[in-house]
Amino acid sequence: MSFADMKKQRKSNLSSLIKESEKISNPNTFGEVDERYWRPELDKSGNGYSIIRFLPAPTDEDLPWARMWNHGFQGPGGWYIENSLTTQGKKDPVSEYNSRLWNSGIEANKEVARKQKRRLNYTSNVYIVKDPANPENEGQIRLYRYGKKIFDKINDLMNPEFEDETPVNPFDLWEGANFKMKIRKIEGYSNYDKSEFDTPVALLEDDNKMEEIWNSEHSLKEIVSDDKFKTFDELKEKLDKVLGLGTEFSSTPKPDEVPFDGGQSYTPPPTPVTAEVDEKGEEEEAMGYFQKLAEVA
Repeated sequence: MSFADMKKQRKSNLSSLIKESEKISNPNTFGEVDERYWRPELDKSGNGYSIIRFLPAPTDEDLPWARMWNHGFQGPGGWYIENSLTTQGKKDPVSEYNSRLWNSGIEANKEVARKQKRRLNYTSNVYIVKDPANPENEGQIRLYRYGKKIFDKINDLMNPEFEDETPVNPFDLWEGANFKMKIRKIEGYSNYDKSEFDTPVALLEDDNKMEEIWNSEHSLKEIVSDDKFKTFDELKEKLDKVLGLGTEFSSTPKPDEVPFDGGQSYTPPPTPVTAEVDEKGEEEEAMGYFQKLAEVA
């Protein structure tokens, strides 16, 4: 698709994005530092401010975001920090094992399943409009990983609640809106509640420069490509090792068990330690934590 075609089709793209976001709203491998990614820097008080612009889908790709499910928790045998195969719509050993725990009907088992639940994050290309902490980043095209809180703000802009509000595609280069990121530290967690989209306006006045930006975007499909996931058997072996599961507590589910994403009783394994995330806060807090864990794992 050419840049001219992308400009013509951007209004029809909004409806398809709304449908995709509705699917998500209704229910990369960590470790190495990737210079393609940008993260807002916080001051000593845990506060931060920056302005970014979410960019449209890269050329030859359909969506302006990539969605990834992952797990991060510690058991007797170490840490389990892996991308979940459920991202690709496949069976995943942690989800299946959690289903066994949940369906046992034992509250202690359910608590273990809660601590091992999968986490969701998104990745988009962004244009750094303003980064006071690191002004050298301004004007760069980077990948930004974010959680449900920020995605909800994107979805709210595309799907306004009241009839007197006009839907806005925040990924549109001409009629999108800059995102003013205002981060506060509340009860030990980064809070994004005050973050907001600005008035819709073109990113730049020069179409040629915006075309350069579009052509400089990073692939999002690559983030969730097959090589970013281990096989089911590899993940199951890792899970059994981390949780110390023997044949009695195999992570392989029984055919008649109901999925956890929501029997026969058995003793639960030791309660795992999980990367704590305030459900009121931003899930990307956990993403950074998982990265640090992976570096020392």
